[in-house]
Amino acid sequence: MIDGFRNDLIDWFVQEQRDLPWRKDQDPYKVWVSEIMLQQTKVDTVIPYFNSFIEQFPNIESLANAAEDKVLKAWEGLGYYSRARNLQSAVREVHERYGGIVPDNAAEISTLKGVGPYTTGAILSIAYGVPEPAVDGNVMRVLSRVLHIREDIAKPKTRKLFEAVIRDMISQDNPSFFNQGLMELGAIVCTPTSPSCMLCPVQEHCRAFHEGVQRELPIKSKKKSAKQVSLVAGIFKNEQGQYLISRRPSEGLLANLWVFPNFIKMDELGTSKQQLESLMKTEYGLEVEMGDYLCDIRHVFTHLVWDINVYVGTFHGAPSADREDVVLVTEEEMLEYAFPVSHQNMWKEYKKFM
Repeated sequence: MIDGFRNDLIDWFVQEQRDLPWRKDQDPYKVWVSEIMLQQTKVDTVIPYFNSFIEQFPNIESLANAAEDKVLKAWEGLGYYSRARNLQSAVREVHERYGGIVPDNAAEISTLKGVGPYTTGAILSIAYGVPEPAVDGNVMRVLSRVLHIREDIAKPKTRKLFEAVIRDMISQDNPSFFNQGLMELGAIVCTPTSPSCMLCPVQEHCRAFHEGVQRELPIKSKKKSAKQVSLVAGIFKNEQGQYLISRRPSEGLLANLWVFPNFIKMDELGTSKQQLESLMKTEYGLEVEMGDYLCDIRHVFTHLVWDINVYVGTFHGAPSADREDVVLVTEEEMLEYAFPVSHQNMWKEYKKFM
């Protein structure tokens, strides 16, 4: 069964693989960038980001030497910004420690920041032809069905099980196409809710299909419900046409991104509008004139949901000169700063309002 499955999978991938920009060569740097971008992000979303990113940072040296703000701006809108910071940190290590050459073995590459078992396997197999497993959600879904494995794929120990399974199955001659074939099959044929079994190149090897239970697999326990957080935010402009923005802390959620003033709502402090006016004075030492309600923005993270009431207003004076995390920018200058999606959406609503 293993030989037949392996051959059918690779033959199908050779014929049917999508034309994706990171598949045009086997440059380990480009494979690495694409795999980091593809974590928790759809392929169609990643393609323009990948092309733009590689245009700006075509190699290890250019990304290693780039300013973090420029990297975050290139990543703006992709989300999970720690991926970009970790990627640049790891690339700098490769530049300094390995002479700009991405390591070709698991022992070295797996020590790089942000490079876990999946990324290690993907880079080594795709770029270097090393028969190393690359287990992601697509792969676990495919093999859960093909081998009728009923272990909970949400549990870390299950990933170890699949890694062991793949070590026994992987093609020694073409591990690149074997791993990519599994990923591709999960992405376009063996999909989560409606697998296209009649089009599947490995249907005859699939135990779940033959037993009629393919829609029951994989087994995956539900995530905990996301924490709800209520915020109030404002887009404030002064008489000179400058907007107040601030940089988030260097650690934690959305680290080092720029945002409009925003605060967690506290019901005991009055209405959202009153709170915003008061907190602008407390936090920035600024007197503000509150304008109209602008909109509500809802943004969903993996384990967190932000519900934001947004207002517009004007401010006078300037924040303290020793506040390096606060700047005043014109609309044109704002284009140089990286904002999270929620605050990009605030700005889009503001432009409609104006």
